[in-house]
Amino acid sequence: MSDPHGAPPEGPAGVLLGIDVGEARVGLAASDALGLLAHPVETLPRDHEHGSDLDRVADEARERDAVMVVVGLPRSLDGQERVAAGRARGYAERLQRCLEVPVRLWDERLTTVDAHRALHSSGVRGRDQRGVVDQAAAVLILQAALDARRAGRPVGSSLKARKPRARRSRDPDAKDAT
Repeated sequence: MSDPHGAPPEGPAGVLLGIDVGEARVGLAASDALGLLAHPVETLPRDHEHGSDLDRVADEARERDAVMVVVGLPRSLDGQERVAAGRARGYAERLQRCLEVPVRLWDERLTTVDAHRALHSSGVRGRDQRGVVDQAAAVLILQAALDARRAGRPVGSSLKARKPRARRSRDPDAKDAT
């Protein structure tokens, strides 16, 4: 529930940025100043060597006076963090070192699939989607986080939150894999 001055339950009102991290590209989205609606900003080429994509996101956060950055965490359907989630978590940690505002992780299962569907249904052809699908996914990640914030729920999880561990078999005869 918001206070009488309009501040959302988790932090002050203001712009949030949403990030969809891929191996080749990074989608960037931003909210309006009230933190109500997400819109696409740009798709950045991933720069594994020099980190210019991280610098660009940090510049965008400063230019917009962002109060928080939300990075999509692509968990598998069973909720586990696998390779792609580890990469996104690492990206978020590197981004946090460039920023003065908090970076949060948002469970983004199937966001890219939903972004492709939305683009297809709006008439964008398959081969034309490549340049904008990461932005569309970032918009979906950010809008879900904004909606949760407005509903009084936490905006994702902190970078310090523990990763879910793989379940161990309860079969006493099963061999321990460690």
